Amino acid sequence: MEGFTLATAFKDLEVIILAAGRGTRMCSSIPKVLHPLAGKPLLQHVIDTAKQLSPTQIHVVVGHGADAVQAALANQKLTFHTQVEQLGTGDAVACALPACKPNTAVLVLFGDVPLIALSTLQALITGAQDNPIMLAARLDNPGGYGRVLRDEKGDFLAVVEQADASETQALINEVNTGVLAAPAEQLVALLNRVENDNAQKEYYLPDVLGLAQQEGTEVAIAVTEDPFEMYGVNDRLQLQTLERALQCRRADALMAAGVAVADRQRIDIRGELDCGVDVEIDINVVFEGRVSLGDGVKIGAHCVLKDVVVASGTDIQPFCHLEGAVVGERCRIGPYARLRPGSILSETARVGNFVETKNTTLGVGSKANHLAYLGDTNIGAQSNIGAGTITCNYDGINKHHTTVGDAVFVGSNSTLVAPIDLSDGAFVAAGSVLTNNVSTKELAVGRARQRNISGWQRPDENKD
Repeated sequence: MEGFTLATAFKDLEVIILAAGRGTRMCSSIPKVLHPLAGKPLLQHVIDTAKQLSPTQIHVVVGHGADAVQAALANQKLTFHTQVEQLGTGDAVACALPACKPNTAVLVLFGDVPLIALSTLQALITGAQDNPIMLAARLDNPGGYGRVLRDEKGDFLAVVEQADASETQALINEVNTGVLAAPAEQLVALLNRVENDNAQKEYYLPDVLGLAQQEGTEVAIAVTEDPFEMYGVNDRLQLQTLERALQCRRADALMAAGVAVADRQRIDIRGELDCGVDVEIDINVVFEGRVSLGDGVKIGAHCVLKDVVVASGTDIQPFCHLEGAVVGERCRIGPYARLRPGSILSETARVGNFVETKNTTLGVGSKANHLAYLGDTNIGAQSNIGAGTITCNYDGINKHHTTVGDAVFVGSNSTLVAPIDLSDGAFVAAGSVLTNNVSTKELAVGRARQRNISGWQRPDENKD
């Protein structure tokens, strides 16, 4: 490879993440490393783990879809390098290595290998203080991976890619993950000697390990016991395999902490979930963003919760969708309820079947049990919102607010045209359309007077 230079002894760490691949087997216009795993891009998982190592710099090598990748990672302290042609992992590292300081250790990671553990990387960094160290794994089915060759003493000899392996070498089940760490100056010298005389005509990064061994430099091998740590994503089936593996791990952690998970295979945590004691989660529940569940909360089947805080003792029935909501203690929600951003339920409030709230507060003990829309509304304590009630909060240009006091009764099929104020103890007759405020303990009737017309004939009865 074309030469480049660095210069001596290190203490700090720099991380290079390779994320330039096209990912043709994904059959997608989206760069492979941006495909989501548990709600965030594959590459973001790798970056988040790398950040926990407190490196002085994280370098990301981009290529296919470089603009999209950089846009997705905007406002993070990353340095990007472009690999113009995909000429192998060695060439990709060479795009970033000149920017690394000479007195550092360099850790090389892959943007499509998202589940590598922090503890594993910490061990690699410790082992790379003087010489290169590689991460290997033992697989029942090693197909597709470079094999690790050892001598009779078990010491490292070389890595041979599967395309270049002999029949005997192909039987080896210890494989190279591609992840390695080394002193920056040493890695520069070795990478300058890598050639592309192989079946793929590419510059293989693992070749630096064989070159180091040939010149008498000891190469250490760390072996992960968890095959998912080195599991890379090349197609959608592999992505789904990792998704289930990660979700099952998260479910297991919840159950170990005392949460009752109905089925570890049917839960999706796509963000951060914090649970109190005796929480129950039924099947096919999805958690997104940051969700906090208090003690004794019950989540029914097929619910979606995003950026939600739910206090102790609340029961969320099946098929509910909550986003950006705060729910107090001992509330009951659903089934089939939707709480949109800005919804606040005070303790013991109830929101029932096919009720939607947005930017709305329900006071202590208030309830809207059936078929209602409540938008930009503040409801006091112990009020009842009848079935079919809607607040007309939008006039086509501006949003307007509705205020409902304490102990208000709104009859079924009522329409409250905002801005409007129903004072404490007000009573709204069923079927009313209200455009004016209602004072304390007044009865509001806003509907046409009923007329019964005798002798009326249906239009089809007049036909010849």
